[in-house]
Amino acid sequence: MNDIKPVRKAVFPVAGLGTRFLPATKVMPKEMLPIGDRPLIQHVYEEARDAGIEEFIFVTGRHKNMLQEHFDYQPELMKTLKTRGKDDMLEKVRDSEMPEGKLFTTRQAKPLGLGHAIWCARKLIGDEPFAIILPDDLVLNDTGCLSQMVETYNEKGGNVIAVKDVPREETNKYGIVDIGKEDGKIIEVKGLVEKPDADKAPSTTSVVGRYILQPEVLDYLAAFETGAGNEIQLTDSMAKLIGSQAFHGLKFDGKHYDCGSRLGFIEANIGYGLADKKIGAQVKEIIKDYSSND
Repeated sequence: MNDIKPVRKAVFPVAGLGTRFLPATKVMPKEMLPIGDRPLIQHVYEEARDAGIEEFIFVTGRHKNMLQEHFDYQPELMKTLKTRGKDDMLEKVRDSEMPEGKLFTTRQAKPLGLGHAIWCARKLIGDEPFAIILPDDLVLNDTGCLSQMVETYNEKGGNVIAVKDVPREETNKYGIVDIGKEDGKIIEVKGLVEKPDADKAPSTTSVVGRYILQPEVLDYLAAFETGAGNEIQLTDSMAKLIGSQAFHGLKFDGKHYDCGSRLGFIEANIGYGLADKKIGAQVKEIIKDYSSND
C-alpha cells in the first residue's frame, strides 16, 4: 500500500506529577526514575528511535526541565570521562544524547486527561500519522514494541494499538477492545471502551501505552468531551475513527511492565536486571538468597 504515510513523529505525555512515588518525585520527574542503568524516559526514547521515529515531542508540565537536560550535550561530563579513560561510560553518555533539532516540547498546564495531553501537541503533530508512547509502560523484548507496531502499520495502514490480555476483574483499569476478526497476533478493533466494569467489558483485551494514530483523531479531541474520571479520554476519540479508518490491535512480543505503580516499577527493575548481560547472573543469585530466607 504505497499511500501509507510513514510514522516520523512520536508524542511522549510526561506532564504527570508522579504522586505514587512521592517523596522521590517531589523534585525529580517520575520519568527520570531509573530502570536498570537508565531512566524511564530514555528507555522509551530508544524504543522510538529504533522504530524509525525522527521527531520526539514531549508534552510537559511544571518542573520537568530535567527531562530535556538529560538528552542534552554534556561537554564537562564527557571531558571528565575522556580524561579518566572511562570509554564505556563515555559511549553511554553519547548514546543518551538526542540529535539537534529533534526534540520538541509543548505544555499541558492542567491535568485534564491523556486525550487533552495529545491535543496539546496538535501543532507539532501536524497532518500526518504519529505514535504515542506512555513512559510508564515498558516492554522488554529484543525487537521493541513500537518497531513491531510500525511493521503492522506498514502492512495494514490506519491505526494500530498495542494490546494484551488482562484478568476480567481488572478491566475497569484499562481501555478495553471489542474484538473483530483475528489474524495471528493482529486483531480487528470493532470498538473501544474506557475502563468498563467487568460485567460490561466486551473482552479482556486491554490497550497498552503504545499507539499509532491518524491525525483525524485530533479533530475529535478538539471537542473536549469528557469521559471516564471526568477526563478527556484518548480512547473515546480513537473509538470515533473506527469504521472510517482501518483499526487494528497488535498482540506484541515481550514482557510488559506497568512502571506507574511501585510494585510494577520494582518488577521492571528485576526483569531488566535479569536481562542485563553484565549483572544478570548476580541479580538471579540475589533473588535466590531472598527467596531462601522466606
